[in-house]
Amino acid sequence: MESSSPRADRARRVAHVLRGQVLAGSFPQGLLPDERELVAQFSVSRNTVREALGLLSDEGLVERRRGVGTVVTGRVHEHPLDELAGLAEVLQRHGSVVNEIRTAGRVRPPAAVARRLHVPEDGEVVHLERLRRLDGVPLSLDTTYLLPRIGDPLLELERGTLEHRDVFRLLETVSGVRLGHAEITVQALAADPATRAVLAVPERSGAVLALERLTYLADGSPADLEYIRIRGDRLMLRARMERP
Repeated sequence: MESSSPRADRARRVAHVLRGQVLAGSFPQGLLPDERELVAQFSVSRNTVREALGLLSDEGLVERRRGVGTVVTGRVHEHPLDELAGLAEVLQRHGSVVNEIRTAGRVRPPAAVARRLHVPEDGEVVHLERLRRLDGVPLSLDTTYLLPRIGDPLLELERGTLEHRDVFRLLETVSGVRLGHAEITVQALAADPATRAVLAVPERSGAVLALERLTYLADGSPADLEYIRIRGDRLMLRARMERP
């Protein structure tokens, strides 16, 4: 029997469960149960089910096809937050990752960046901006600031190496440093027009995940400050947490 709460609330709750199943790959054939089965599973009306499926369709996760049913169309990839790994390192298991190098060179750092990296404001840092694509589709826009002694060896590499190798791996193999830990903050932001254009963010999904990561060397000194904008419709962040 359907609850007495507003239909929009009931549809939202159904959508929450189905979204989780879609993202977890619970429909390996790419087809959701038909409406009658969903009505029985969630004990709601057919109109509520249709509204829930409409929410998922608006997000680009599913598509309702006449004579076929509700088909999974969105590909969302998982990035664990409980290990220090570059985005490209994690995503290589899902497909071909290529970094388009938009900017690479030394710059005078903004004051906030200089403070975070413990460098003089009138000094220089290595600045990289990369557009990351997964199987040819834009995924993230990364702005990276590195200490010169760590970043300079990267500037000497061939462009193809920077495009096809993860920066964390390059730092450890080329620059000869050991990474220790990182501090990360994540929030959802409305994408500015320039970021929307570069990442090809769909009109239906105006938000991006804004990830800020400050990575430290094994000796505890800051070395790499990144500002990453990720298409929220293509990446899911996951972590395992234990109660102390």
